[in-house]
Amino acid sequence: MASKTKKARISAKLVAEKSEEAMIAGILEGSPDGIGVVVVRLECGCRKMAAVDKDGEPASKVIIYRDQAESICEKCKEDNGDFMRVAESFIHWVQPEPAEGQKQLIFAKVLGTAPTSH
Repeated sequence: MASKTKKARISAKLVAEKSEEAMIAGILEGSPDGIGVVVVRLECGCRKMAAVDKDGEPASKVIIYRDQAESICEKCKEDNGDFMRVAESFIHWVQPEPAEGQKQLIFAKVLGTAPTSH
């Protein structure tokens, strides 16, 4: 029985990753100045994403969504995905990636300098 549960969790994680990859691709497609997409995963399962340009400025609107759901959770509706509920955040860079120094500057400008889990 545990094997089925583990397989179901792995399958759900793969579906979520594929969904996230599709969202990233869609955001970049609509953001010609975007060199990366900021991904913020919240504890509730919702995600916030936005493209960022070479100067660390927004290159798209912020999108907040939840996999397999018609809308975001009630908590996110109330607080717009408050930073206190961030579980993980990172930037998915377009290839070729910017130089390491530029990536660090953009990361610090957009996500701050606190340690993250990715």
